[in-house]
Amino acid sequence: MIRFSKSFTERTVNWRLARLFSSAMVVASASALLPLSVHAQMSLPAATPVPAQDADAPVNVSAEQMTGRPDRQVNLDRDVELVKGATTIKADKAEYRIIQDEVEATGHVWMRRLQDQYTGDRAEMNMGTGSGYVTSPTYLLGKSGGRGKAERIDFLSDDEAKVTQGTYSTCEAPDPDWYLRASTMDLDSGRDVGTMHGGLLYFKDVPILGSPWMSFPLSGERKSGVLPPTIGMTTNGGAEIAVPYYFNLAPNYDLTLVPKLIARRGLQLGAETRYMGETYSGSTNVEGIQDRVTGTGRYSLSSIHNQTLAPGLQLAWNLNKASDNDYPSDFSHSITGSTQRLLARNVSLSYSSTYWSVTGLVSKYQLLQDVDAPITKPYDRVPQITFNGNRYDIGGFDFSTTADFTRFASGDLVGGDRAYVTQTVSYPIIRPGYFITPKVILDATSYNLTNVTAGQPTSFSRTLPTLSLDSGMIFERESNLLGRSMTQTLEPRLFYVRTPYRDQSQFPVFDSGLSDFNFAQIFTENRFVGHDRISDANQLTAAVTSRLIEENGLERLRAAVGQRYYFVDPKVDITGTTTTTLGSKSDLLLSLGGQITREFSTDNTVQYSETLRQMVRSTFGIRWQPAPKRVLNLQYRLDRTYINPYTGVLDPLRQVDVSGQWPITQRIYAVGRLNYSIPDRTVAEGLAGFEYKADCWVFRVVAQRIPTSSTKASTGFFIQLELNGFSKIGSNPMEAIKSSVPGYQNVNLPDTMTGNNF
Repeated sequence: MIRFSKSFTERTVNWRLARLFSSAMVVASASALLPLSVHAQMSLPAATPVPAQDADAPVNVSAEQMTGRPDRQVNLDRDVELVKGATTIKADKAEYRIIQDEVEATGHVWMRRLQDQYTGDRAEMNMGTGSGYVTSPTYLLGKSGGRGKAERIDFLSDDEAKVTQGTYSTCEAPDPDWYLRASTMDLDSGRDVGTMHGGLLYFKDVPILGSPWMSFPLSGERKSGVLPPTIGMTTNGGAEIAVPYYFNLAPNYDLTLVPKLIARRGLQLGAETRYMGETYSGSTNVEGIQDRVTGTGRYSLSSIHNQTLAPGLQLAWNLNKASDNDYPSDFSHSITGSTQRLLARNVSLSYSSTYWSVTGLVSKYQLLQDVDAPITKPYDRVPQITFNGNRYDIGGFDFSTTADFTRFASGDLVGGDRAYVTQTVSYPIIRPGYFITPKVILDATSYNLTNVTAGQPTSFSRTLPTLSLDSGMIFERESNLLGRSMTQTLEPRLFYVRTPYRDQSQFPVFDSGLSDFNFAQIFTENRFVGHDRISDANQLTAAVTSRLIEENGLERLRAAVGQRYYFVDPKVDITGTTTTTLGSKSDLLLSLGGQITREFSTDNTVQYSETLRQMVRSTFGIRWQPAPKRVLNLQYRLDRTYINPYTGVLDPLRQVDVSGQWPITQRIYAVGRLNYSIPDRTVAEGLAGFEYKADCWVFRVVAQRIPTSSTKASTGFFIQLELNGFSKIGSNPMEAIKSSVPGYQNVNLPDTMTGNNF
């Protein structure tokens, strides 16, 4: 074996086909005849830069036989290897021309450039300029796993390359299920831009997408162009297809135009702009359509903005508008969007210091009324000014001050101004094993009303003190669960509240209601939310919690019971609210849950009325997850205090919710959810679909039923083909699946278990 080395300057060719083909998937359809330009999404991180080779690195050459002149030309034969920095060339034969810094290799050529590998019949490379070529090459991109073949790859320089009749796929099989084929590709890594001519995407050897010309970035940088088309179907609009176009206007803002053809309703045009700076960020969405069904123009608008005007000074807004009551239900594919009946319009300005903050807010609502179940519009706040101040551990005392002025308005209804100041002083005593926190609260509130009935008072005021004492203890002992060592705790807690009675029956109700009764609420001083009612109280809350905790901190089991005892029956109430509390004590709260075993978890809560001798509210839920991508959820929900959001009246609720993800075969996974209303004997919400997972692609078909009003529902259909490491074609069902199936895991990701080994 003969070796020699020579130092010379070399620049690397930064050539990454994976980025090219991942971007190229955003072409429209196979029948498209217009040039396309594609880009990487804003959310994609920038590519990690690959370090350049050392310019002074030596060239190491080895072979079984070497002839020629070491100062001019060396002929290498059998087991040839040339190494310089991150570049390695192997072949049966090679000729190294030293003066020209050129290598010509033939016979089983194998080449590594940085992270990428190439094989071919013949290759030439100028080690100084980076120019050269390889014939009949195959390639493997080390960073992305992309691979393919071509008739020829020409390296024009360090930064430029041309691929002739090339293919790309992330499938490892010799005969890939999907691949992209292009007549030519011109790559310029210096400008981070590539150009493809005659590109076609094949799936199962059938062309499904293509374009005669397209440009694309070679990394994760954003670039203007067409995004992947989305295809879907709903019962309200029928089949629909959207082909978004993305404008990369600047590094910190962009614009996406979304033309969508909806079969029954016509062409909908939408636009989204996003922007971000050092002190601000936001987005605006607008869409409109001349609806063929209603014969009217319809639209929606939403805008979110957050900005730091100066240190501590924040400006924000959240503005939403729809053309009519039915727009979200007719054009939304999500449960949250279709059932939203209040569109907020908020603008706020706030200033925060070390110990205090002040916020000014203007808040209005657009009510999307359901004619079958009308509700009342909330009061607008025009404006609301709030001050909050806190100081802790001043001689052991904690101080908190809240002051608020709000002007409420709601058409011809009673409105007016409300102002209050709440001062809180507490002295927490926290020691190992126990805590005691005495607290004093003084509240002063005044009203000045408008639009009142003639002869009725327009001014009210209220001053109320509140005393509370919160205390608890923590006991621990060694225990075990199913033969596993645990720490068991016993945590009793007592919470006493004393607030005198004040008649508030004539006070308006602008923003108040009865609090949800749960373990968090029973340890608060006021049983109402908002500030129009302060409950009188002479009561004691008693609760005890026990936990089983592993050494690593995982809570395997938690059990709790709590109840509130009234020494005097509370008199303050709100018209239209109901409570199941009768007599000297509240309903009994019970809770049991935890990650019992590696496969099994449960969460159960019960609110039981001893006076009515029945469960008022309860939730019983279990999850069985024996292996990754195998999960079954079962939940029963009862609520005799449920207020129907569509009707606004008491509507007792009894529902069974079943959901899960389960493999049917080695490659087919079923996903589904059924939310069944027992009193109505109807499916309130539902989802059903399957996923087919191949080695390098996933196909999903999902149908989702969502309520759109008190009497109507819509069903949407999602069809998606995901090509691993490349792109996704069709409408994305992942948000619908994840929100419907707790514990769902993407079949395209490595197996994981959510629970710890037991």
